[in-house]
Order: sequence, then structure tokens, then C-alpha cells
Amino acid sequence: MAQALKSNINVVYSCKYYVVWCPKYRRKVLVNGVDVRLKELLYEVVSEATGELLQLEIMPDHVCLLVEIDPQYGIAKLVRNMKGRSSRFLRQEFPWLKSRLPTLWTNSYFVSTVGDIPVSVVEQYIENQKNV
Repeated sequence: MAQALKSNINVVYSCKYYVVWCPKYRRKVLVNGVDVRLKELLYEVVSEATGELLQLEIMPDHVCLLVEIDPQYGIAKLVRNMKGRSSRFLRQEFPWLKSRLPTLWTNSYFVSTVGDIPVSVVEQYIENQKNV
């Protein structure tokens, strides 16, 4: 099966990334509406970056997603924007987060390119996060 390619003015690409990050101290704070609002914010950020959020699951103590982004925009910039905007808005909209954590997210994240395995395998893994 041929892989769908994307392009901009300068580049033809297929850059899919599996990304995971956690709240500070891996606290289980992504609950009680925070998870729903977080999904909305992440879709907004990726859309504004002209990327595509292929799969997303919010667990109480981590975020797991599969995203495709223009290599000229960059995965590091995208993750920084997703974490930054979501932290700012979630802490404003859910004040109890401020009392639980000094900052919402850890400074780190995990990222891996998706290339040696079919994307469907990664999508299935993310989709089944809550069933484990």
C-alpha cells in the first residue's frame, strides 16, 4: 500500500511521530474535564501548525499521541507549543491544578518517528491505552 505524502512549497514529506509526556510528578490530574479540554487544545495547536493529529489518548497521568507535522515546522516546536498553550489555559480554567502542581508538565517528553512499523499498529496501541 502506498504511503500518503504531504507537501509544502519546498518539501514533500511523510513525518509521523509518536509522542508521550506526563504531568509534573506524574500526578493523575488529567481527569474531571481536564482531559476533554486538553484534547480540544491539542487539536487547535496542531491544526494551526498545519499538522494532523492522527490519534490521541489522554490518560490520567500521561498524554499519548500520533502526529504528522511538516519537518520545516519541527516536532520540538510543535510539542513546545502544545505543552505551553495547554498548561496556560488548563491552569486558568481549572484553578485546582495550580494548587496541586508548581507547573503542569514535566520539562521532558518522549518522541519516536514512525517508519519501521505500520502506522495502524501505533494507532491501535494508542487507541487501546485505556483498555490495558
